[in-house]
Amino acid sequence: MEIIGSIKKLLVKYREIIMYVIMGGCTTLVNWVVYTPLSVTRLYDIANGMVCNAAAWLAAVIFAFVTNKLWVFESRDMSPGVVAGEAAKFFGSRIFTGIIETVCPSLLVMAGLDTSLFGAQGGVAKLTVSILIIILNYILSKLLVFRKKDRQADKGTDKQEE
Repeated sequence: MEIIGSIKKLLVKYREIIMYVIMGGCTTLVNWVVYTPLSVTRLYDIANGMVCNAAAWLAAVIFAFVTNKLWVFESRDMSPGVVAGEAAKFFGSRIFTGIIETVCPSLLVMAGLDTSLFGAQGGVAKLTVSILIIILNYILSKLLVFRKKDRQADKGTDKQEE
């Protein structure tokens, strides 16, 4: 029984990170579920690939915003101003990390990190950047988008107005 208690304590302590990883996996799934049928319905070329990726990215970011808001960072305020502000910061931070994700693998390959991984040229560079992006997205979401300090201040303001 001690082991179960210890596991429960760890789950409570690391709930936010665990939920972030689970929702991140689901977000990746959403990306692929949107991308795959779009990419096979037409003759795949660079322009169509960009459209498919853009649609998949948009669907995944919308999904990630909702799941991060509700289940990862537990931001329950649904007032239009709060949701709009969080959404703007969330999309802005994802655009920022998306640019990093687009540019950095090529820079790392040019710098010599050109080792293949699973048959993908520059795969180690891509994996390195992917890990960095996951960490950056978490930090930006926690410290910029869904700040508990802001939510607690809002609750305190609401209590004072009553």
